Amino acid sequence: MRRWLPLLGVALLAIAAVVAIWPSEPGKWLPGSVPWPEGQGVSIGGFERDTMRLGLDLQGGTRLLLQGSLPEDAEGGLDDALEGSVRVLERRVNAAGLSEAEVTRQGADSITIQIPGLEPEEARRLLGRTALLQFCETPSGLGGTPCGDSGQWVQSLAVLDGASVALTGRFLQPNSFVGSDPLGNPIVQFEWTGEGATLSEQVTTRLLGQSLAIFLDNELLSAPTVQGVIVNQGTISGLTFERAQELVIQLNSGALPVKLTVLQEQEVDATLGEDSVRRSVLAGEIGLLIVMLFMVLYYRVPGVLASIALVVYTVVTLAIFKLIPVTLTLSGIAAFVLSVGMAVDANILIFERMKEELRSGRAFHTALDAGFSRAWSSIRDSNITTLITCGILFALGGGIALPGFGAFNAPLVQGFAVTLAIGVLVSMFSAIMVTRSLLKALVGTRIARNPELLGLSVRAEPGATEAASMGGKA
Repeated sequence: MRRWLPLLGVALLAIAAVVAIWPSEPGKWLPGSVPWPEGQGVSIGGFERDTMRLGLDLQGGTRLLLQGSLPEDAEGGLDDALEGSVRVLERRVNAAGLSEAEVTRQGADSITIQIPGLEPEEARRLLGRTALLQFCETPSGLGGTPCGDSGQWVQSLAVLDGASVALTGRFLQPNSFVGSDPLGNPIVQFEWTGEGATLSEQVTTRLLGQSLAIFLDNELLSAPTVQGVIVNQGTISGLTFERAQELVIQLNSGALPVKLTVLQEQEVDATLGEDSVRRSVLAGEIGLLIVMLFMVLYYRVPGVLASIALVVYTVVTLAIFKLIPVTLTLSGIAAFVLSVGMAVDANILIFERMKEELRSGRAFHTALDAGFSRAWSSIRDSNITTLITCGILFALGGGIALPGFGAFNAPLVQGFAVTLAIGVLVSMFSAIMVTRSLLKALVGTRIARNPELLGLSVRAEPGATEAASMGGKA
């Protein structure tokens, strides 16, 4: 029974991955003659993933041209402030999972941004807001400037180093995240800095049993009643999951150092049409079937098991891409196809080691253990070197400068590196765990005692078949 538990785990993992990645329009990617059921995406509490996130070349997006200007009381030059704005905008789009977005300087005072999959209004809301978070109270003689337009609330003040200071989002740590309350509703959890904790303690002590309103850019988010003194950490409730995610991104990325004005906005069409994408998927499916056919013809039953492991690898990797999510572009798809070949390569190393052990007369279960242990060092070293290369590509694509070469910002290179790294890690799991579990299920069966079904008839030396057969009976 214990032998079948790993197989049960693999089967459940594969089924969950298939459910996660099943498309809402399967007729586009699978033979249209079959009445495929429609996928519903993934929805667990406030977590939702409907479709794969595609890059600009596959689905298009939005292009914004922003012009920067310094506030009247700003210090320093515009050039440095724009560089800071580029970094803030990059953090915002990357925190939103838009890793293939392009944020670049244009001219002396402008920034160009291309974001996949967003409408112009969504892009402006994500990038243009400064996320000025204010904590306000009803007027009582202790408050400061008005919050919002109703006149019902004023800025909460507290004393810090002998001066009256407003309690705002600038005293927050950049580690806010989306959580959930006991009922499963989304909340934003935040943490104060040392000064913020001092201010928060004074304000919440004064307002026990009263309302403390939370404003974002003069928009009232919620006005909860203070139930206890808040010192280091707090929460913001009354938000939708999407709004909570957006707020976390804005709070953690910080305010923009310059004022940005939208000069131009336009929707960008996909550089590859839908027909090209469909043909690319079809080519990948055909390539996968050819690889599986080769494995079955050459390695027989182990090849069948390797093909099953390859299918598990494919669906699990795509599920990870969807759930993270990874923004897939043509370069990312190329990296994924490359990792499929590497997953097969690991199985080939294992099978060839096993065949050597079987030819020497070992029993199947002994050859299985020896084959995996001897092939592991080669698989490990080759994958580690690939991961190191992925790390270098990701770092260089993120703008790290090399002496004598300068820095370059290449999101497509980063996307290739991330996709390949995920594929390599999952391929190691597939080769070591999935393939091994499937092969162990053959121990003690007739297949394990039949050299031809194990592929030993291929390149078999004189006497090898007899030796392998004797070893299988041991």
